Amino acid sequence: MNNIIIEIKGLRKDYHVGEVTVHALRGVDLSIKNGEFVAIMGVSGSGKSTMLNILGCLDKPTGGEYMLDDIDINTLNKDDTARLRNVKLGFVFQSYNLLPRTTALENVELPLFYNGKIKAKNRREKAVNALEAVGLADRMHHMPNQLSGGQQQRVAIARSLVNDPVLILADEPTGNLDTRTSFEIMELFQDLNLKGRTIIYVTHETDISRFATRNIIFRDGKIQRENVVNNRLFASEILKTLPVENIEEFDA
Repeated sequence: MNNIIIEIKGLRKDYHVGEVTVHALRGVDLSIKNGEFVAIMGVSGSGKSTMLNILGCLDKPTGGEYMLDDIDINTLNKDDTARLRNVKLGFVFQSYNLLPRTTALENVELPLFYNGKIKAKNRREKAVNALEAVGLADRMHHMPNQLSGGQQQRVAIARSLVNDPVLILADEPTGNLDTRTSFEIMELFQDLNLKGRTIIYVTHETDISRFATRNIIFRDGKIQRENVVNNRLFASEILKTLPVENIEEFDA
């Protein structure tokens, strides 16, 4: 059985700005195994966000090959790409991207409406299970403005899980959170990874990258280096050392 979930060869992405061509990605080769926990790093303009957009099928490469779960992404039309993105991929964004006038449960349930394999009677149950998995069983009927930042990010993670994707992609998932809440979110990601989830996240924070099992560092549109994380951090252990005060919480 092939354990490679992502296989990329010679990936290029060019943007045309007026008469200038910007080479965002310059022939990237990358393999990611099922069950890995990978942090993508790099300074602004290094290509890391472009890489994440292509991995998430939100953008098409200019050239090269991208195989996701044995599917050649370059052969898919727009509709097939959208269907694959909804079923195979889960997204977590820095700004949460929750619908403001919709409860946590309804936000999580939303991707299931576009999954033809899920019957209507099963949508609510799957959404409830996803929220329970991220520790929000008592907050599922709250609106986003009744939730703390960390709770909103947990809703976003539940939404990313609800279709049982093969890959979770996160873009600066702790960027808007305080230190303790950041560690709580990384604890959740590490727990999901231990249960077999493949996770790739972009971060500019060196300490956050140490929660992953592998770091990939981009520079000038290429992979500058990659390394297995030695002396890996575990968020659950760090949280035991932090004071409990000043935890952001809502009782509404």
